[in-house]
Amino acid sequence: MAAIAVSLLSAPLMAADPFVVKDIRVEGLQRVEPGTVFSYLPVRVGETFTDDKGADAIRALYNTGFFKDVKVESDGQVLVVRVEERPSVSQLEFTGIKEFDKDALKKSLRAVGVAEARYYDKALIDKAEQELKRQYISRGYYAAEVITTVTPVERNRVAIVFNVDEGQVSKILQINIVGNSAFNEKNLREEMQLSTPNWLSWYTKNDLYSKQKLTADLEAIRSFYLNRGYLEFVIESTQVSITPDKKGIYLNINIREGQQYKVASVKLAGELLGKDEELTKLVNLKVGDVFSSAKLTESTKAIADKLGAYGYAFAAINPQPNLQKDKQVVDLNLIVDPGKRTYVRKINISGNNKTRDEVIRREMRQLESSWFDSEKLKLSKDRINRLGYFTDVEVNTEDIPGTSDQVDVGIKVAEKQTGSLSLGAGFSSTDKLILTAGISQENAFGTGTSIGLNINTGKTNRTLAISNYDPYFTEDGISRFTELYTRTSRPLYYTGDTEYKIVSSGGSFKLGVPYSEVDRVFFGLGIEQLNMETSVNMPTSYQNYVAAYGKSNMNVPFTIGWSRDARDSALIASRGTYQQANFEWGTPVADLQYYRAYYQHQYFWPLFKGNVLSFNGEIGYGDTYSNKPFPVTKNYFVGGIGSVRGYEPGSLGPYNTNNGINIPIGGASKLVGNIEYTFPIPGSGVDKTLRLFSFFDAGNVYADTPDFSGLRTSYGFGLSWISPLGPLKFSYGFPLSKKPEDRLQRFQFQIGTAF
Repeated sequence: MAAIAVSLLSAPLMAADPFVVKDIRVEGLQRVEPGTVFSYLPVRVGETFTDDKGADAIRALYNTGFFKDVKVESDGQVLVVRVEERPSVSQLEFTGIKEFDKDALKKSLRAVGVAEARYYDKALIDKAEQELKRQYISRGYYAAEVITTVTPVERNRVAIVFNVDEGQVSKILQINIVGNSAFNEKNLREEMQLSTPNWLSWYTKNDLYSKQKLTADLEAIRSFYLNRGYLEFVIESTQVSITPDKKGIYLNINIREGQQYKVASVKLAGELLGKDEELTKLVNLKVGDVFSSAKLTESTKAIADKLGAYGYAFAAINPQPNLQKDKQVVDLNLIVDPGKRTYVRKINISGNNKTRDEVIRREMRQLESSWFDSEKLKLSKDRINRLGYFTDVEVNTEDIPGTSDQVDVGIKVAEKQTGSLSLGAGFSSTDKLILTAGISQENAFGTGTSIGLNINTGKTNRTLAISNYDPYFTEDGISRFTELYTRTSRPLYYTGDTEYKIVSSGGSFKLGVPYSEVDRVFFGLGIEQLNMETSVNMPTSYQNYVAAYGKSNMNVPFTIGWSRDARDSALIASRGTYQQANFEWGTPVADLQYYRAYYQHQYFWPLFKGNVLSFNGEIGYGDTYSNKPFPVTKNYFVGGIGSVRGYEPGSLGPYNTNNGINIPIGGASKLVGNIEYTFPIPGSGVDKTLRLFSFFDAGNVYADTPDFSGLRTSYGFGLSWISPLGPLKFSYGFPLSKKPEDRLQRFQFQIGTAF
């Protein structure tokens, strides 16, 4: 405005009489087009020019930000506009940057108006410096200094260099909580993300101060007290102080606890739709209980969800507590307002950059143009999660402007890498390294179908298998699984001559028919050609097999099975159950006449803050319905990750001794049980992708009927990581009840296993 005033006073035209403009001439332009200047001028050729229009013209051109000087003069009846353009930014560079990616910083500065090819403005550069400092402060670099160098270059341009001295990161040296008496400071600090430096700080960064984290921590402390009945709890003040060298931070939190309250009464009021008794049962707070904000929230959510199941998407439950301070009790009145019954207009899906919409939509049980149903919406979310294609699934409702009885449903997914490489390996003092590998694409081309190639390069077992799974072979949801394979195997740990081996080649075809939201039955048929190359050093059980069935035989197995998947996620299960049962029958049209039955049950029980207790049980039994022995090629094997950790894979159970070597041969039946306790890494919050676990395993295989005698057990600990390659587990096991003949393998890892 000062510049405008100077121009107005210095321009001789401003004192001139009005005149009719015959022409307009613009001088001083370099990059700005003349048409741009004409578009901002408040006067046109043929119009009368006045002092007011001159002031408006100068003001309008200054406000464009293109010019640092503007003058308006007259040459006879020609209006002359002389401008001096601001220099443009030819180059934007940073020096001394280590903590941030330079491209990310350029993006953040663009938001405040500083970027290459834009016009230079000293005020914006000052804002850019403050933005850089703010970025560093958010990471705990309070000592960071920014000095800007502006260098003129040819053609009225400038090069801008931000010279950054990052300094050292400021760490939280001490956290003090004052005013607590009911709970000690250690318990309260466990509720906070921010902490003083510890052994995990390099990963969590929780020792770096952040205003956002402090706000969240204060809310966590408030929730801690409200969940334990302290309704008058108040955070009176917080102080953040920095050491003179800006390397350390002290936090002081002053609180007032108040008194603990118990529930005196709970009443529901408002419009209950005649469902008083049904809704009252959903209230989790009872008379005499210590008040809990979490239980109150659970109760109001449960009531809202139940009303949502009847189509009332906007149901509101307003708790009105009435404190009786003299008795330290609270009366709760829950005012229910169901609102209007609502139906879903559209379902919008986002985040699926690869997965096709139809793959997600076919899992939806909430349909468009139907009444809103919160239970169907929850079921839809669980079904999408069980696909295993996404690390996160968010479901929300979106209001439609101008309507009160319609909503849009938004499904936002975060895709994971569905192309995966599965690896398995173990280390022992008696055998060389055995590797297994598999390449699979669970969501090929975003269609929801899976293709896989599995390879085993072990010394005693080699496998090449190609498989395909289509979960929607038909529109009704009938699935199809096909597989072609060739396998070459020798008895485990066999070190005799290399002539012995079993080669099996074949394929299978299986259909899965859903009959509920979580249940599916399977029917399958396969064909397999078995060829055995014999040797005098063959184990006894294999010699008996050749004597009974010959060196070459055919198997045509028929399978029937059932599964129930009621987990909340196929990738990171935290609640629910998974069951499967399978019966395999070697049909009499072929050489092998046998049957095998198998059952597995998994249970996931959420505890608190990402802690999950899970159980797994498996039982398998096989026999023959002919006068021949049970085929050794159909034996179960137990040991290693996925069954009993701490023992070498497949090493437990019956064995034959050959040349002084105990060779495990498996058995016709098996028992396996696992207990696993999974919890977040201390200090990492509730991060589900990287967790620790402890376990207890038990199991064995048997020659005939399974029993609990001879069970091998182990315990240990490990690390679970949802890596870009898939679920990865490291485990270290300590065998219990081990026998001298057992082969141990304490450290094991595998990618692609869930339990």
